[in-house]
This record gives sequence, C-alpha cells and structure tokens, in this order.
Amino acid sequence: MTDELQRLRAGALAGARTLRIAAGLETFPHEVFDLADTLEVLDLSGNHLSTLPDDLHRLHRLKVLFASANRFTELPTALGACAQLEMVGFKSNRITHVPAEALPPRLRWLILTDNAIAALPDALGDRHRLQKLMLAGNHLRALPGTLQRCASLELLRIAANRFDALPGWLAELPRLAWLAMGGNPFNEAAEARARSGHGAAQVGWSSLYVGEVLGEGASGRILAARLPSGAGQRDVAVKLFKGEVTSDGRPLSELAASLAAGRHPRLIPVLGRLNGHPDGTQGLVMERIPAAYRTLAGPPSFESCTRDIYPAGLRLPCDVALRIAADVASALAHLHGRGLAHGDLYAHNLLWRPDAPSGQACSLLGDFGAAAFAPPGPMGDAARRMDVRAFGVLLAELCDHAEGPLPDGARTLAGDCLAERPATRPDAAELAARTVPWAAA
Repeated sequence: MTDELQRLRAGALAGARTLRIAAGLETFPHEVFDLADTLEVLDLSGNHLSTLPDDLHRLHRLKVLFASANRFTELPTALGACAQLEMVGFKSNRITHVPAEALPPRLRWLILTDNAIAALPDALGDRHRLQKLMLAGNHLRALPGTLQRCASLELLRIAANRFDALPGWLAELPRLAWLAMGGNPFNEAAEARARSGHGAAQVGWSSLYVGEVLGEGASGRILAARLPSGAGQRDVAVKLFKGEVTSDGRPLSELAASLAAGRHPRLIPVLGRLNGHPDGTQGLVMERIPAAYRTLAGPPSFESCTRDIYPAGLRLPCDVALRIAADVASALAHLHGRGLAHGDLYAHNLLWRPDAPSGQACSLLGDFGAAAFAPPGPMGDAARRMDVRAFGVLLAELCDHAEGPLPDGARTLAGDCLAERPATRPDAAELAARTVPWAAA
C-alpha cells in the first residue's frame, strides 16, 4: 500500500485537488468520494483496474482523469456522466470498445494511445470542445465522419494504425495543426525504404565510447558518446529507440523520418544509423549540441491543452525572435521538399541560443517523433498546410514575446498561416522566402 493510499484512508487528504495512486489497485478506492468537493485531478495509472464505479459523477469537480496502464477492455460509461470532466487518459490498456455513453460532454483532450480499438462512435463528433485526440497504436482503419464537425480540433495522433489513406475531410478542419500519421499502410513502404540504409551512413556501436545519459523521452534514451575522428575524437549523442508505441506512434517511424530528413543547417545533424548494438536496439548517432542551446518553451499543460508554456517573463530581442522564425521556416521548407511533414512543430521542440553569431543557427528544429512521409496528392498537401498553421502559432508566440518593434510583415505572416481555410495558407517555400530578411536581422 502506497503512502498516498494510506493517507487517503486515514482521512489525511481532506481538501486535496489532485490525487495520484499507483498501488496495484484492483478496485476503485471509495474513500476518493470523500474528496468530492475539491478533487479536480485523479490519476490512477499503473494499477490493475478494469472498472470504475457507476456513481463516479459524484466527483462533481473532476476535470482530469488518468487511468493508463490498467486492465480496462472498455472505456467506462461512468465517465460520460461527469459534467466537468475535460481530459481523459486511458493509454496502454486493453480497450477494444468505446461506447458513446463514455464520452463526457465537456471533453477537450482524449488519450486512447496503445489499445486495440477498431472503431470509434459517431458521438465523438458531438464533442465540439474537442481539441486534442490521441489514438496512436490502435487498429483503426477509419475515423467517424462526424469528427469533421469538431472545428476546435487542433492535434490528432493516428499513427501506427491501419489506415490505407487519410480521411479527405481532414483537409478542411480549420484549426488542425499537429498531425501524427506515420506507421500506417499508406506510408509503410516509404518508411521501409528510408530505414533500409540507402545513402545513410552506418555507425558501429563498437566504435563508440558511450557515456552518461543526457535525456530520456517517450521514444528513447539519448546518451553522450565519443566517436573517433581523424587523429582525435568528436562528441556525439546516441539515441537508442524503445520498442513501445508512444503518443506519437512507433519509434521506427521516427527513425525513418530522421534518416529521410537529410542534412540542413537548421536541423539537428544526423551522422548515421547505429548498427551492431548488442541487444539489437535501433538507434541514431547525432551531433552533440553545444550546451549554449536550450529549449525555447515547455510542453502544453492541462490548462493550456495545445499551447506551449514559455518561461515566466521571457522577453526575446526582436532580432532573435525573427531569426528563430526564419530558421524554422527554412527547416520546414527543407522537410516538405523531401516529402515529409513534421507533425509536431512546437517551441518545445526547438533548441535556441540567444548569442548565436550572425550566419549561424539561432535555433534548431528537432524531435521527429510525429514526423511522417506525406501521402501523394491533395492529402499530402493538406498535411503540409497543417505544419504551416503550426508555424503560424509559433510565429504569433514569438511576436508576443519579442521586445522591440517588429516589422509589419511578422504578424501579417502569422495571420496568413493561421487562416482557417487551409488551402489559402502559404506553403513552406513561401514562408522561407518571406522570412529571408529576418535571418540576417
């Protein structure tokens, strides 16, 4: 029994707004209802639960409920009666069925990653507040057509499913900006070609001097390493991919996109694909980024849902904000030219340095976890226009954090990218051209 569960049962958590219990629970602890007048966030991830009580709605202030890594085979219908519930997360369960009655009326953010769902109810399209829908790693071949009524939908993760094509109506969603679609039948052949190693350097594990862990994300760990180079050694980073499905899709899709992206001065340079790991682990060897670079923002919070969280009080000199935008536009045009969509163009996936000398990268675009080969034809163009909308969000944020007078064209370009008629947005090549003067600001 965990300390949190003991404290709950002892009545020591009165007034709590957040409760997290991972204690091998097989039944819902009814003492939770003692917190009904205050509880807003309930996290029951990492237990052995398969049901929730029918009277869950007694938690009348509940806004967020996580129950990932449990044993649910159906999304509980009790959720649908929770009047204030906005965020629902049931990742890595055994869910095959999503009843219409399980969808809360105020739903904004639904996470059903890594389950076995083959179909979703039409009622999902009636949740007009829906902004974030995360469905990677399921058995979906289609989405309910009613979702095209969800004009507020901004982020969609349908990677690692069974789609033979993207639904055509996705191209018309006015605010969709972040789409993960890799690892589906329509782009599996392109991914396989990219991973086959044609034109990509190979770096042997035995040639690396591997050091400490630099970081760890959903798709893998990043290790410090040194690679022999001429008469000396060069500092590199090694990303070792995990095998599990992440919120963005399969790590092997990220590997394929990273290799296909090729070289560009505003992307984190990939030196080659790792081979010969003793456990057969897939990986990439990349340039080690100097410590002067740091992440521009943090990822979205429960409250912000789809918007990054910038450091409090951050003010960017106007020329720095413009250079960041120009760097990203250049990188995005390069990716689109190579048949890729980034799918996760966010400030939290940018590294930047405020003191970058003129002519050097002020920022570097990374994290290819949601990147994918865009399908040919109109839907590929639609996926790229989604990236352009994401760029518009980023540019507007950069303008808001800029210190000093901005050129008139900055907010105009942001507005053009945010146009709710996707076909009227500029393409990435135009973005790069319109931001060229900013690169030398």
